[in-house]
Amino acid sequence: MSEFKRIPPEQAQALREQGAVVVDIRDQPTYAAAHITGARHLDNVNIADFIHAADLDAPVIVACYHGNSSQSAAAYLISQGFSDVYSLDGGFELWRTTFPAEISSDNSQ
Repeated sequence: MSEFKRIPPEQAQALREQGAVVVDIRDQPTYAAAHITGARHLDNVNIADFIHAADLDAPVIVACYHGNSSQSAAAYLISQGFSDVYSLDGGFELWRTTFPAEISSDNSQ
């Protein structure tokens, strides 16, 4: 069984450009207010549907607030059969300062 990898925003951005899926596990109101452009919101309600529909070999980047909760979520995705999972070090907060132009809100999409 493989393990997830922790990556900084710069490496995550490179993976995004190659087609990696970004999932955001923060609460819905926070996600709606601001998230990484193109990120999908994942929570306990929709994660089963996400897993069922996903390509388990495609790269997935998990983002949370500061990079802590995403590690548990990344480990969970590995346990569900995903093979290429990353936890975003520094989470959304570091992403926001590193790539401010790559932020969207539900109002701006």
